[in-house]
Amino acid sequence: MTTPRNYKTEAVIIRKTKLGEADRILTLFTPDLGKIRAVAKGVRRPRSKMSGHLELLTHSLVSLVRGRNLDTVIGSQTVNSFFNLKSDLELSAAALYVLELIDQFTEEREASPEIFRLLLETLDNLAKGENREMTLHYFEMHLLSLAGFKPELYACVACGKLEPEMNAFSAASGGMLCSICQKTRYCQPVSASTLNVLRLLQSDDYETFKSLETNESLSAELNRIIRNYIQFLLEKEVKSAAFLNDVKSMS
Repeated sequence: MTTPRNYKTEAVIIRKTKLGEADRILTLFTPDLGKIRAVAKGVRRPRSKMSGHLELLTHSLVSLVRGRNLDTVIGSQTVNSFFNLKSDLELSAAALYVLELIDQFTEEREASPEIFRLLLETLDNLAKGENREMTLHYFEMHLLSLAGFKPELYACVACGKLEPEMNAFSAASGGMLCSICQKTRYCQPVSASTLNVLRLLQSDDYETFKSLETNESLSAELNRIIRNYIQFLLEKEVKSAAFLNDVKSMS
């Protein structure tokens, strides 16, 4: 069967780049096509009818025409603009962090309906004013799992045993190490309370922990463990994470 030249898809705009005087190259994340790049012609002109539907952090129904190198956007309609995320600096920083991780942990043209659903749920929860820190950590842990990097939190990755205390996390090993095995590897100590929260974040029970309050020490440890693991996997810093930290420090 011949593939139709014109097609429609739901998409969240996760990145945009200027092209020429009036065009943009958009990176769209879709449920059935995965991550795709497309040209939006004339979208930067003041009278463009599509520009408002093709902004970052917008969930849209997009019409496209297949091209040899890049497809071309020929129409768009907003499904959810997530206005709250764009009108609040802290929420914008959190949402941009989410978009960067989606971009970094997905490949072009690989269908990922579960990741698309996770993205929409995360943006929606942030826009509703849910616990921002826990919402982001839930997103991080589930994205890691869906992308094939689920950390082992229930057994030592070297010997299979964990203790009530004195365990540590090894990014290079992809999980927890007991007090004996950690002596031969670079790792980060993990308190029992932090390990419990990490395990909860790895579960599907979002309703249980969305109102979970953390103290400064626990919050710092969660950030250190999760984001160092992400940085190790990507082999580079996540640029939006620094912006997120800067915005948080100003509040």
